[in-house]
Amino acid sequence: MGEHSEAFVGFDTSKLRNAVAIADVGRDGEVRFFGEIENTAEATAKLVRKLAGKYERLTFCYEAGPTGYGLYRQITGLGHACNVVAPSLVPKKPGDRVKTNRRDAVSLAKLLRAGELTAVWVPDEGHEAMRDLTRARETAVNDLRAKRQQVSALLLRLGRHYPHKRKTWTKAHLNWLASQKFEYPQQRFVFEEMMLAVRQAQERLTRLEDAIRGAVPEWSLAEVATALMRCAASILFRRRHCWPRSATSRAFERRTS
Repeated sequence: MGEHSEAFVGFDTSKLRNAVAIADVGRDGEVRFFGEIENTAEATAKLVRKLAGKYERLTFCYEAGPTGYGLYRQITGLGHACNVVAPSLVPKKPGDRVKTNRRDAVSLAKLLRAGELTAVWVPDEGHEAMRDLTRARETAVNDLRAKRQQVSALLLRLGRHYPHKRKTWTKAHLNWLASQKFEYPQQRFVFEEMMLAVRQAQERLTRLEDAIRGAVPEWSLAEVATALMRCAASILFRRRHCWPRSATSRAFERRTS
C-alpha cells in the first residue's frame, strides 16, 4: 500500500521528453516538479510504477496535441485514470505569458487537483484510424483545389478566358483546356505539368474516397455517418431544386460538388 492516499500528475509533453509535476491531494498538499523523463513507453512505465508504490490512487493529465493518445492509452492500460485536456480551455492568469515545460507541468497538476481542467473525448484506435483517413481526404481536396487554381492563374495571365457562366472542370471544360495552344514550348511544358498534377491529385482523391466508402460499413459509427451523408445529400438536393438559388447557395454547391 502506498505511503500517501492520492496524487495528481501533470505531463507537459513533447517529441523527445516529458516534464512531470505532482500535486498531493488536498488544498494545502505539496506541489512539486518531479523532473523530465524520456518520451518512451519504458520511461513512462517506470515512472508510473514508482508513483504507484507511493500513492494509493493516481490521476494523470496532459494537453491534447501532436503527440497523440499513446500516453493516455498506456497509462489507462496500467490501471490509472488519465485525462487528455483541451489546451484552449486551460485556465490562465491574466498577463501570464511565460511558458516553460516546468511551469506548464506544475500548472496542469494544480489545475487537475482543483478540477478545473476540461477533458476531451479520446477516440479508440479504430476511430483514430478513420479520422486519419478522412483528414487525408480533406488534405487531398485542398491540394486538388490549389492545383486547379494554378492552372486557372496561368491561363488568366495569358488572357485565356473560359465562358463566364459555364461550370469549370467538367468534361466540356477539360476539352477546352486540352485545345489550348501556346506560342512558346516553355509555356506548353508548364501547362502540361500543371494538368498532370491536377490529374494525379484527382486520382489520389478518388483513391481516398474509395477507401472511406470501403471502411465505413465496418466502422462503429457507420449508421451515424450514413445518416449524416443522407442529410447532406437532401440539403444539397433542396438547394439545387427547391430553394431560391442565391449567391450563397451557388457557393455551397461549388464546395460540395
